Amino acid sequence: MTDIKDKDYIVVVQCHIVKQRCSGYYCEKAFNERTGGFAAYPKDKSYRIMNMTCGGCCGRAVHRKLSLFTRRIKKDEGMEKDRIVVQLSSCITKDNFHAPPCPHLDYIKALIARLGLDVREDTFISDISEKRRKAGLYGTN
Repeated sequence: MTDIKDKDYIVVVQCHIVKQRCSGYYCEKAFNERTGGFAAYPKDKSYRIMNMTCGGCCGRAVHRKLSLFTRRIKKDEGMEKDRIVVQLSSCITKDNFHAPPCPHLDYIKALIARLGLDVREDTFISDISEKRRKAGLYGTN
């Protein structure tokens, strides 16, 4: 488990296809309220946060985007990778009204791990989607 108390920067990765429709409002709200996938983050700690998309199927652009980001932030600010966590949004990790979980989820996680970055799953957890998961209408992942 990633110790998020040692992190200073959160990179939220959202599905490129979903992002064409979704503003990311609920993910941002979940972060600020420290609910859903952000519930374990201390409320009394300030984090820098950035949103990006996976770049589209198959998610391969995540590697390029995060690689450039980590090089730039190290050069410009001296921030090491161990202070950064990648948070995969619920539109990638869970079955929901947008779509099923990303079929490339394991590949995306492997690309992030290859860069030496920690990864966490989920952002906003919809009450409606949770009810549908429990009713068997959506998958449980």
